[in-house]
Amino acid sequence: MPTTTPEDPEEGAPTRLADRETVRLPIQRRSVRGKDPAKRPARRAPLALAAVVNSFWAALVSLVPTLLVVWLLFAMDSSGAPLGQVLRLGLAGWVLAHWVPLQTGIGPVSLAPLGLTAIAAWRVYRAGVHTARAIGARAHHKRAPWSPWPAARAGAGIMVVYAGLGALAATIAGHNGISVPIVRAAFTFGGFGLVAGSLGAFAEARGIARLAVRTPRVLRDATRTGAVAALLILGAGAATTGMAVAFSGGDASQIIDDYHTGIAGQIGLVVVCGFFAPDVTAWTASYLVGPGFTIGSGTFISAAHVTVGSLPAVPLLAGLPSTPATGYAPLLLGLPLLAALVAGWLLARRSLRLDPDRSWFALLGSAVLAGPVAGVLLALASAAASGSMGADGLADIGPHAGAVGFVAMFMVAIGALLATAATKLALRAKRARE
Repeated sequence: MPTTTPEDPEEGAPTRLADRETVRLPIQRRSVRGKDPAKRPARRAPLALAAVVNSFWAALVSLVPTLLVVWLLFAMDSSGAPLGQVLRLGLAGWVLAHWVPLQTGIGPVSLAPLGLTAIAAWRVYRAGVHTARAIGARAHHKRAPWSPWPAARAGAGIMVVYAGLGALAATIAGHNGISVPIVRAAFTFGGFGLVAGSLGAFAEARGIARLAVRTPRVLRDATRTGAVAALLILGAGAATTGMAVAFSGGDASQIIDDYHTGIAGQIGLVVVCGFFAPDVTAWTASYLVGPGFTIGSGTFISAAHVTVGSLPAVPLLAGLPSTPATGYAPLLLGLPLLAALVAGWLLARRSLRLDPDRSWFALLGSAVLAGPVAGVLLALASAAASGSMGADGLADIGPHAGAVGFVAMFMVAIGALLATAATKLALRAKRARE
């Protein structure tokens, strides 16, 4: 039934509301971006600005803990901590964490504190992520074409800025008998920034995911399994290190007390030990794998042979064995093989869950190729944990990377192969019973 209004005074007849003239609103302004997300212009920052801001922030976050530790160590002296000296020593330690050697009065120092190195690498990785995001390296629509060049530009930008920061830090750090090669620092920091920053940039741009999809499944599974085995072996090394230091807690405490420091100085020493804990973890992993490690010219530690010479007064070294492995200690040498068995078991379970009919050739091929992957990763960890702490007796510290990688390659390949075959047979028998 039509809605009516009172009679129009002129026409004298009822009119409908729909026929009456209404107020017309002005046309609203349309969005500039449009409705299609693929056609929206993304807000992008200049590459130079994004790389500078993110690189500076990454450097600052990893530098602050070093400065704090140096300030705490200076607290051992009642004279206080001169700000300029704290800054220079902190920068020297920060440069050392990037594998830039220091020339000191006691000789070259090149053993990097890998705990601080890990912090720096993580922050530079995140700098690559944020820089790639700022310049729009990631396609926001599935149908949009993908190009590797924006991510590569982000990684190159991080490299250039980080190289400049390394050269600046090396220039400031040189003082009072400590010299840092400026050119080498620039190139080393540049390479560090290129690797870590590019990884972050390509991860943000989905480049790593695209590469993984295009990689044959055998290689993809082998990479995952080898990485898991290497991480488990390093985890076993960390657990063994902690257990050894805990059993020798009295000696470690005595070493700290011998420095005659206050609470602040003791905290600084503990944090320094934490920075070098990943190094000792890699040493212990090489001990478990078999080749062992050296601490200078007079100390060699392996399961079969132990020679202990003069050692620096470091609490972490209180847990070093003084005799070859005896009693229950040889059981620890089975941890790397156990790690390989676990990695092979995980490979078989995951692969057969996704594809119950996967062939023996593909499955066992992934298990065998996991050996070289784990060997390369452990060799790199051993090389990163090697260096010097002066001349003469401490000129060579750490494991032999090649020997560790070679032994670990065969150990992981054999363990993963056995576990994978056994798991496949067990799952096949279980399906047959069902």
